[in-house]
Amino acid sequence: MQTTMSREQTLVLSKTKEVIDEIKKVIIGKDKVLVKVLVAILSGGHILIEDIPGVGKTTLALALSKALSLDYKRMQFTPDVLPSDVTGYNVFNRQTGRFEFKEGTAFCNLFLADEINRTSSKTQSALLEIMEEGSVTVDGVTRAMPDPYVVIATQNPVGSIGTQMLPESQLDRFIIRVKMGYPDLDSEISMLKSKNANISLDQVESVMTTEQIVRSRKIIDSVYVSDKVLDYIVRLCAATRTSPDIELGISPRGTIALTKMAKTTALMKGRDFVLPDDVLFSFHDVAEHRMLLSAKARIAGTSPEAALNEIVRGVEIPRL
Repeated sequence: MQTTMSREQTLVLSKTKEVIDEIKKVIIGKDKVLVKVLVAILSGGHILIEDIPGVGKTTLALALSKALSLDYKRMQFTPDVLPSDVTGYNVFNRQTGRFEFKEGTAFCNLFLADEINRTSSKTQSALLEIMEEGSVTVDGVTRAMPDPYVVIATQNPVGSIGTQMLPESQLDRFIIRVKMGYPDLDSEISMLKSKNANISLDQVESVMTTEQIVRSRKIIDSVYVSDKVLDYIVRLCAATRTSPDIELGISPRGTIALTKMAKTTALMKGRDFVLPDDVLFSFHDVAEHRMLLSAKARIAGTSPEAALNEIVRGVEIPRL
């Protein structure tokens, strides 16, 4: 299958390379994670980053906001954070005799919900409408969020002090879940040599505008997906619903998310059509947080990654 990328698609590819180069100035040795997060943003999704403190989760979000020219706000989620702190609230103005709306922290282009699993379920649920609909409703009035709108939430591993599991309905709203992980030996040495390990976000320059992001998403929608690849995506997701190791499989929202990620991945690899490898590139990141292992699999010590690997081996890859 041979196709030629359009001029607009080529421009998007060029811009994504510039964004990655800018972020690599402050995030060392995590190229694959950078690519996946950028793919998720261009796919119109939200990102959940799960890892221990100090591996660069917040720095990554800040660097993205600068490189993509996104209005950025950060909220540290603690048990005393209220839903109105996120969504906003109405306050009575004595001078005008009217109620005035005060925007919550979530009103921006890129909202960093730091340590989201440390706050109450009620506050976590305040993000559901924002993430799904791109709007917030307060006292019966719906207000649209800026476009583009991205939520990057970080969470510490379950079991850390003061953490609780996110509900499945909220996890399903994140297009991917990734882990930063510890840097390898060479990367950590390079980090220490880099200006005495003082990472300055001033190094990161803006190379993409919000208008270009919105336009890029429309261009990515034009990437071709053959019926065979669509069939492969559906069979992969359906296999998670019938596997004896998995109690709760991927929802149709997850199937759509995987297709979007595959389209963006293909474009960032210089193609205007999707291959099975593009699907597999983010399959684990799209699927792991959307599924629950069965009791038998948990007792046997089976990991979500191992269960998905078994599915990948069992679903035939189409020949194009």
